[in-house]
Amino acid sequence: MSSSEARSNSTAHDGESAGVLLTLYCRMASSSMARWAPLPLRLIVGYGFAEHGFAKLLRGPDNFTGLLHAMGVPMPHVFAWITILTEILGGILVLAGALVPLVSIPMAIVLLVAIFTVHLPYGFSSIKLQEITPHGARFGQPGYETDLLYLACLLALVLGGSGPLAVDGWLLRKSRAWLARA
Repeated sequence: MSSSEARSNSTAHDGESAGVLLTLYCRMASSSMARWAPLPLRLIVGYGFAEHGFAKLLRGPDNFTGLLHAMGVPMPHVFAWITILTEILGGILVLAGALVPLVSIPMAIVLLVAIFTVHLPYGFSSIKLQEITPHGARFGQPGYETDLLYLACLLALVLGGSGPLAVDGWLLRKSRAWLARA
């Protein structure tokens, strides 16, 4: 086989491989796979919110109240508990895919307050490497990047739905059945 025939054969195989990869990609991006897209969003957003709420609760709500008081938040005790409950209950409900459009509202408010009262002065990036010491890396205060990612995920869940394995889907089916009987 000549070198030009070998190159031609190699190009043909590359074209076939690209075709196989394109077909595989199209199948994965099809609606049967795409319907699962909300699930990882629900899992990370729900877990993240619940984790932050439980951390505030386990450190003692008075610690978070003190932080809010130092920031000049009115009624810091009330807003500390509202934030903690929003994070825990909202996180659990998003994990379950339950009432997502409704619970996204107070969750988005918590994120927006965090952006404008805490993270905005530190810029966009959530990772700020300040120095590397013999004990490891030292990071500065996080910016608002992560809060924006959470907001984008909540918006995607509200606009696109909670996806499969969600309580919202079950509630929708039950309400349609109830309306059909009424």
